[in-house]
Amino acid sequence: MNKKEEKFRKVIADNENRIMSICRYYSINDDDQKDMYQEVLINVWKSLDSFRGDAQLSTWIYRVAVNTAMGFAKKEIRRQKIFLDQKDNSLQNFMDVDENLVKEKEKLFQVLENQINQLSVIDKIIMTLVLESVNHKEIASVIGITEPNVRVKIHRIKNELKEALQSVNL
Repeated sequence: MNKKEEKFRKVIADNENRIMSICRYYSINDDDQKDMYQEVLINVWKSLDSFRGDAQLSTWIYRVAVNTAMGFAKKEIRRQKIFLDQKDNSLQNFMDVDENLVKEKEKLFQVLENQINQLSVIDKIIMTLVLESVNHKEIASVIGITEPNVRVKIHRIKNELKEALQSVNL
C-alpha cells in the first residue's frame, strides 16, 4: 500500500461519520446518500495531494463533502433540501424548545425542515455544519466568510427558525 492510499484510508476512517451526515442532510434516499458518499470519497482521493494544510483536515473534508453534496444533484442549488433526522439530539441542543413543543415533535420537525429548506444556500450550509457541532472558526473557513459574520448569521437563523416554530398551532 502506498503512502497516499494509507493517508486516504486514515482520513476516511477519521471522517466517515461527518461525510455520511452531510450526505443525509442533502438526500433522504438511501441510495442517493450512498452515491453521494462515494462521490465525496472520489473527490477526496482526487484532491488529497493538493491539500495544503491551510485549514484543519476536518474542515477541508467538510468543504469537499458540502461542495460535492451541493453539486451532486446537478440541479438548481436552491431546490436542494436538507433532511433532518428526528433522532438527532443536536437539534434540541440547537433550539431552545419548551416542554409543550417537545410533545409535538413530529410536527415541529416538519416545520423546521420546511423552514430550513427555505433558507439561502449559504444559510443551509451553515445550518448543516451547526447541526454537526462544527465550531464557528471552522464554519467560517468552510464558507469563506469571517467568524463574526458566521455568529451573526447563526443568530439570525436561530431567531428566524424560533419564530417559525412559535407560530405553529399545537
